[in-house]
Amino acid sequence: MSPSAARLPLFLMLAWRNLWRHKRRTLVMLFALVLGIWSMIVMAALIRGSMEEQVQKEIRNLTGHVQIHAPSYRDDPAVEHRFAVTPALAEALHVKAVVAAGARVRVPAVIASERESAGVTLMGIDPQGERGLSFISKAVTDGAYLSSPDDPGLLLGRKLAEQLETTLGRRVVLMSQDANNQIADRGFRVVGIFDADPQALETGYVFVGLNVAQQMLKIGKDVSEVAVMTPDRKRLEAVVASLRAAAPGEDVAAWTEVQPMVVLMEKIHNVVLLIWFAVVFTAMAFGLVNTLLMAVFERTREFGLFQALGMPPRFILGQVLVESLILLGIALLLGNLTSWLSVVGLKGGIDLSMFAEGLEMVGMSPVMYPALAAGDVTAANVIVVVLGVLASLYPAWRASRYVPVEAITRA
Repeated sequence: MSPSAARLPLFLMLAWRNLWRHKRRTLVMLFALVLGIWSMIVMAALIRGSMEEQVQKEIRNLTGHVQIHAPSYRDDPAVEHRFAVTPALAEALHVKAVVAAGARVRVPAVIASERESAGVTLMGIDPQGERGLSFISKAVTDGAYLSSPDDPGLLLGRKLAEQLETTLGRRVVLMSQDANNQIADRGFRVVGIFDADPQALETGYVFVGLNVAQQMLKIGKDVSEVAVMTPDRKRLEAVVASLRAAAPGEDVAAWTEVQPMVVLMEKIHNVVLLIWFAVVFTAMAFGLVNTLLMAVFERTREFGLFQALGMPPRFILGQVLVESLILLGIALLLGNLTSWLSVVGLKGGIDLSMFAEGLEMVGMSPVMYPALAAGDVTAANVIVVVLGVLASLYPAWRASRYVPVEAITRA
């Protein structure tokens, strides 16, 4: 056994005893470290949960995990930018990696009631295909959901119904441009009223049967888009590759390409977390350095005596570092435990409904659910250990630099 390994139990015993020479000071520092670790992890869970909720909401709100369009549709969502669902594409949509898929017609339109009119996006959907794919299948709160692609009814958002001064059972007229660049119009009876979050969906979209929309726009069996849902939004490479192979002339894009602002928001959240981690630990580092420096100054004569008896300076440096590591280890254990218990206790969500109107403006849910990510916990722990050791180096270096005679004779 090497001399260093033989001295390790002695280092541990001395470090443990030295930490508890002043119990109150050690407990105060331990509390500060645990509080800092707890705040980092719990704040990360809340921010991560909020961001995850926003991403999932955006995916449910007609985005899906993958979308297929004609090459120019995303730049100009007009009726002429459409495509046909080929047998090869239809087969690629019925594989194990695809949880749900639905073809849609999505074009600009104008809706008019007896009193008012408004610009909207006309969505022709397959009602069964939208189950498990988007919010609309569960959003109808008054009336009935569409029964089939041939259903002659129309789904109207609650806010839009109020703007148009119409209601369930009343007739409205939809107008758009058909495949021949002519005005296409058709009357519909409102069969369902839906609620959506955010409310902009209620005023921006109306839903009709897919076949009805195709007939109205005279586009045959062509569609504007196909949306796809998969088991995991983070592993889309294989699905996107297979769909591109099945539809080589079309624009196949993952949700990250369709909604780049959501991806940017997610990156901003990650930066905010790192800044928060840095701020919290900077505050903890000052306390840690102060505590260790006080301990070092109080033991000046002791360190001088150790060196006079032949202990190399590097072992004194190691002893102070071991004290720091023991303190950090206890803090990490308690901090991780209290963080986990806090997140478990908040699994029912934090109700922020009193701020619902303001939160809705930024796309946040009035109920915040924490999401504990292994990466965030690992990052917090690594930051605490690495920066904690770095913060301990100065007190340890000071202890190892004492001249034995001066240290022993110091009052």
